[in-house]
Amino acid sequence: MIIRDAKFITSGTKLEHYPDDNLPEVLLAGRSNVGKSTFINSVLNRKNIAHVSGRPGKTQTLNYYLVNEAFYFVDVPGYGYARVSKKDRETFGVMIEEYLINRKQLRIVIQLVDFRHKPSEDDVLMYQFLSSYGIPTIVVGTKVDKVPKTQRAKHEKLIIETLKLEDGMFLPYSGVTKINLDQIYELLDQIVGE
Repeated sequence: MIIRDAKFITSGTKLEHYPDDNLPEVLLAGRSNVGKSTFINSVLNRKNIAHVSGRPGKTQTLNYYLVNEAFYFVDVPGYGYARVSKKDRETFGVMIEEYLINRKQLRIVIQLVDFRHKPSEDDVLMYQFLSSYGIPTIVVGTKVDKVPKTQRAKHEKLIIETLKLEDGMFLPYSGVTKINLDQIYELLDQIVGE
C-alpha cells in the first residue's frame, strides 16, 4: 500500500455522527499513552494528522481519518487512564462498545499495546471482548525501539502468552524506526482491498 492521501474528516460520539459513505473502517484501540497518535502519524506518513498529546486521556471522541479516499482509520479514546473520571470512562466504554457491536463498516481492530510492558488487565479485557464478538483483531506492540534488541524476543513472548494470541496475530512496531511498517501496509491491503 502506498499512502497517497490522508486527512481528518470528523469526530463523533454516536453512530449517527459517523460517515455514511460505507467505506471500510480500521479501528485503533489501546490504553491511553500507548502511542496511538504516533502510530497513526507514522503509518499515514504525516507529521501531525493525529495530535500527539502530552496529556493522556485527551481523545474523547471517535476520530475519523480518510486514507486514499478508500478507507478510514478510526481512533477511539484510550482506555485505562485513571485521571479520567469514572463517569467519563463508562461513557467512553458505552460509546466504543456501541461502535464495535453495531458498525457494519468495521473490518478489523488494530489493538495497540506497549511493547515494553506486560499487557495490562485492561489490554486483556479489551482483547477478550473483541474475541468474544468475533471481531478480527491484530495486536501491535508499540515503542519496540525502546527495548534492547537482545530483550525483544522475551517481551514478544510475554505479550503473546498474556493475551493468548495465535500465530500471526502480533506485530512489533516502532513509530521511530518504522520496523514492520511494510507488514502493516500489507495487512491494510488485505483488509481494505486497496
